[in-house]
Amino acid sequence: MKLNALLMSQDRPSLRVLGALLDVLQIEQQTCHSSGEAIELLVHSHYSALVLDFDLPGAGQVAQMAQMASTQRRPVVFAMVSALTSVGGAFQSVVNFVLYKPLAYEQVARSLHAARRYMKPNPRHAIRHQLETLVYLRFGAKALPAIVLDLSEQGLALQAPEPLPPVENVPLRFVLPGTTHLVEAMGKVIWSEDDGRAGMFFLRLAPDSRQHLKKWLAKRGAKSENAVRVLLPPQRARRGAHASH
Repeated sequence: MKLNALLMSQDRPSLRVLGALLDVLQIEQQTCHSSGEAIELLVHSHYSALVLDFDLPGAGQVAQMAQMASTQRRPVVFAMVSALTSVGGAFQSVVNFVLYKPLAYEQVARSLHAARRYMKPNPRHAIRHQLETLVYLRFGAKALPAIVLDLSEQGLALQAPEPLPPVENVPLRFVLPGTTHLVEAMGKVIWSEDDGRAGMFFLRLAPDSRQHLKKWLAKRGAKSENAVRVLLPPQRARRGAHASH
């Protein structure tokens, strides 16, 4: 199975160098121009490598989202930086290789050859996230994307790139998987862990959203006891499952 790479950049000279080398190495490539596009693609597809231009807003957040994938699906992350690039303190923990702009053909070639042994092929039938959808949370002026892990009529469990604060009245929205139905709600963070996992209770759901969610859950055969399990932290949920047997 072939290797593939997602390139997030608007820098044409850099994309030309990367494209030429990836062609030589027979690594398929896809290009996007923003962090929003990259996050959406990462949730729904597997990539062997991820090349992020850290001069674009949100590059660090994309790298953090990539690290949230399972070991089998986690891409090798390359960061493109320049002398003026501002990087956060967590930069080294989410990046595997650094490429310095303007990109030099020989430098990039060495990095790609070194990284190739760690890249995983693109499995056509890869195990994906259970729901494969993003939820967008708004904390004041900040919008934070997260992956929906589980869902019920009462709330959801999610994986965020950073720990969530214990906040009430958090606006959130997501598209129900396999549909075009947008669910809009006001949620409350009822538990949060240091790795970014959290549970949210729906305080309010738009009437259309509640109707679509109820029908979607019914089609999936969701059981009523699942509503409680979704809202519990992982360890408590496991204990509750054992107690029910």
